[in-house]
Amino acid sequence: MGVAPVSAISLAVLAAFSFLCVDGDGIPTTLDGPFKPLTVPLDTSFRGNAVDLPHTDPRLQRTVQGFEPEQISVTLSATYDSVWISWVTGEFQIGDNIKPLDPKSVASQVFYGKKKHRLVHMSNGHSLVYNQLYPFEGLQNYTSGIIHHVRLTGLKPETVYYYQCGDASIPALSDIHHFKTMAASGPRSYPNRIAVVGDLGLTYNTTSTISHLMSNDPDLIVFVGDVCYANMYLTNGTGSDCYSCSFSQTPIHETYQPRWDYWGRFMQPLISKIPIMVVEGNHEIEEQAENQTFVAYSSRFAFPSKESGSSSTFYYSFNAGGIHFIMLGAYISYDKSGEQYKWLERDLKKVDRKVTPWLVATWHPPWYSTYKAHYREAECMRVAMEDLLYNYGVDIVFSGHVHAYERSNRVYNYTLDPCGPVHITVGDGGNREKMAIPHADEPGQCPEPSTTPDKYMGGFCAFNFTSGPAAGRFCWDRQPDYSAYRETSFGHGILEMKNETVALWTWHRNQDFYNLAGDQIYIVRQPDRCPVETKF
Repeated sequence: MGVAPVSAISLAVLAAFSFLCVDGDGIPTTLDGPFKPLTVPLDTSFRGNAVDLPHTDPRLQRTVQGFEPEQISVTLSATYDSVWISWVTGEFQIGDNIKPLDPKSVASQVFYGKKKHRLVHMSNGHSLVYNQLYPFEGLQNYTSGIIHHVRLTGLKPETVYYYQCGDASIPALSDIHHFKTMAASGPRSYPNRIAVVGDLGLTYNTTSTISHLMSNDPDLIVFVGDVCYANMYLTNGTGSDCYSCSFSQTPIHETYQPRWDYWGRFMQPLISKIPIMVVEGNHEIEEQAENQTFVAYSSRFAFPSKESGSSSTFYYSFNAGGIHFIMLGAYISYDKSGEQYKWLERDLKKVDRKVTPWLVATWHPPWYSTYKAHYREAECMRVAMEDLLYNYGVDIVFSGHVHAYERSNRVYNYTLDPCGPVHITVGDGGNREKMAIPHADEPGQCPEPSTTPDKYMGGFCAFNFTSGPAAGRFCWDRQPDYSAYRETSFGHGILEMKNETVALWTWHRNQDFYNLAGDQIYIVRQPDRCPVETKF
């Protein structure tokens, strides 16, 4: 993707933006950038150490009987006319002598319609049970309840549907819930508000994040990984803020799988009506017998993988009105010879920017974080994929992993670039691990390069910078130019597309009043200045 002269910027873009800003709201825009780097000092009164909700909390308790559905959620398919409904029936088992439930013993049915008391349509789906097994004496094994996934098709855009899930023959049916479909794809059709959150966990701070998020009334939730942090526990339910510190002698990294069930129950009031789209994080790895990983993640959520041409739960894409979202996997091969890269290239070639002008990408570990924690950890992924995403004109990138908030200037290959995407890290959902506080550019905080790669991701690509203010060094000696704003706090973000060239991004701190913005900016696309390459 080349950079056209400034004079070629579309008058339509500027006119649209001027129309939005006539009220003089004072919110900066990316056209005003690049911005001088800003670090908001840590609020020492802020409660940065989160405490997990205990299993006795009423919000985590099983309140249904028999095979009645619980942990109900909605997931989008690749296009507006289809969604997935997921739920769990039956009770999990944990211990030495577990006997998995038979998935075929309970039907997977969803009854739905446009009127609450006229659910005239019915769809069937599939069901499964997963196990988390440990081949070591003294560790407890787990088998889930029956997990159901049903796809509804033929839906109308921007329409409220009521639904009831379960098995009518038992009978074991849920209460009646509802959801609203996305707008049909088009340059003037967008969800009103999209919530973006990551590294959520299930703590008292999590409850604050979700309360704030719900007050913003989103139409869609994009979850950038690290869901319930079941892997911060031993199989006997003993937890820690630092697994490797407290349980360094365990023969395998254990998990306490019931935390997944607790999380599903806690989240049901929200995600049974607001669609949630999830991408995997490192806390979903969850190793077990026979070297299996990511089993809970891949089993509990529905993914529009097949609908978007993907063969994996780790990467997929979907449309939300005039936005094309790409969800990428950092913990699976991302090399140019791998299946994910080939799929990504095919998916990008299919995107029609006249229909979905906005292109948003999401993965878990950030490429442009300036915190010491996980500094340049995903460098090999960046080296492999950044050129492809840049050439196809990705507008915004969302990541998590680092337990803080950070927004970049437009950047490409560590260089300020008016056509590069804005990278936003929102790994500040509220989990029980410590907040990220030190920055890699502070004296004595630059990590040793050999310690930065993630062991699971593998590879080493993070070398010293060869040009720019940090040439010859592994870290900058000041906040890097590409970092526009950074702050250590729990919170979430809201994305609002105003039209095909202007979006409003707002980050909300948990400790603020509900209607206050911690960071806010208009992100402005310049398609005439930044033409998209379609051939290589």
